[in-house]
Amino acid sequence: MATGETGFEDVAFDLISVQYHSLKAGHDYGQYVRDAENAGLDDIAAFFREVMEQDSARARRCHELLKNVSGTDQGGPAMK
Repeated sequence: MATGETGFEDVAFDLISVQYHSLKAGHDYGQYVRDAENAGLDDIAAFFREVMEQDSARARRCHELLKNVSGTDQGGPAMK
């Protein structure tokens, strides 16, 4: 397995990256929901809530998968 510049195996880094971006996007979508609600666009606010839920589920799934690679050759600090 290739080890990236972080010292972590690529798979663990990739999962952490997807998890981070999903959580960050979910935070941003909260503002989008408020904007749509303030504009009286309930259907669009519902869409943003749906997208936020999808990203939340994606972040949870990454968390579960990270447990699978933690302490294996695919995750955790690379042993040299």
